Amino acid sequence: MTAFDAVLNFLANGLTGASRWQVIAFTLIVTHITIAGVTIYLHRCQAHRALDLHAIPSHFFRFWLWLTTGMVTKEWAAIHRKHHAKCETEEDPHSPVTRGIKKVFFEGAELYRAEAKNRETIDKYGHGTPDDWIEHNLYSKYSWQGVGLMLIIDVLLFGVVGVSVWAVQMLWIPVSAAGIINGIGHYWGYRNYDCADAATNIFPWGIIIGGEELHNNHHTFGTSAKLSSKWYEFDIGWMYIRMLEMAGLAKVKKVAPAPKFDREKLVADFETLQSVIANRYDVMAKYAKSLKRAWREEVRVLGAKAQFESSFLKSSKKLLQREPAKLAAPQQAQLSELFAHSKVLQTMHEMRVELAAIWERSHTSRDQLLQQLQDWCARAEASGIKALQDFSLRLRSYT
Repeated sequence: MTAFDAVLNFLANGLTGASRWQVIAFTLIVTHITIAGVTIYLHRCQAHRALDLHAIPSHFFRFWLWLTTGMVTKEWAAIHRKHHAKCETEEDPHSPVTRGIKKVFFEGAELYRAEAKNRETIDKYGHGTPDDWIEHNLYSKYSWQGVGLMLIIDVLLFGVVGVSVWAVQMLWIPVSAAGIINGIGHYWGYRNYDCADAATNIFPWGIIIGGEELHNNHHTFGTSAKLSSKWYEFDIGWMYIRMLEMAGLAKVKKVAPAPKFDREKLVADFETLQSVIANRYDVMAKYAKSLKRAWREEVRVLGAKAQFESSFLKSSKKLLQREPAKLAAPQQAQLSELFAHSKVLQTMHEMRVELAAIWERSHTSRDQLLQQLQDWCARAEASGIKALQDFSLRLRSYT
């Protein structure tokens, strides 16, 4: 074989001579490792301090992300913390609510880079991130050289095809994290909890993007190391964290509270009050289900009595599930028209507002809060509304 033939063979096959399917398998594996590094190290460990990582996985993820993304830990954590602090406002670095879904989906990486240049953001929100020698002299100082080295490695392994592998690696985080999570994750999907922002769960099975698909759960319990909430949801990032923990390489600091119940409790006490406040998102999620139950029973009556159009009923159902304080004047007027024909739904709506106000009264004493909770339960059970009565019985059992 001549030198020219050797060069052509190298360009065609690289050092490995891997088949097409082997190249595809390699690409899927390395991009998944990158996703794992972002969700476990950058997101849950560094940005939210939901877990502590041993030096071995911590240094591995730092090195791997330097190779595959060129992202600087302090910048990523700072920008993400600001996103939570200023979510869905003009100061949010990447909210589709204020910037538009197309802007965030297609230009999410550009928005990240623009915010990374804002020294005020980095100084204010970037505290507690790695500040050692290797961070200053390699990862932060030569951030783009890592991805350049990754290009060389891919070409050495697979020849010219390695350029395509590298391109996929470089696009993986801008598309999946910056585009899909920051964009679609605040625009489309389902919501387990009515948190203060527009975050949604894209899919119940968080595999492809490491569990970040469960974005509504995350924004509700921001410091939880576990992103899944319902029994049917799966967070592969949490599975990896548990494996690291069992190997002594990680320590979980916080997960979302899991409500406990005492079905034999007849009266709401201070323990009930404390549990209701701690699990307020679960409380309101269950109330939303009770409201849906009342709606099903009322909609037949409304259809016959008020003869509302189906579009009116459909949109009203959605409005009833939304946070009352977020409703605009025309939406409030629509509900007022609905309530004129249904005292049941009006009562359910008003009781929801009163219930949410209990944990918002920061200047009220504990005795007063308990009295308000007990009074709420008493009025709910005397309302004659089956869905509200059943919910009150469940509410009293929180412990």
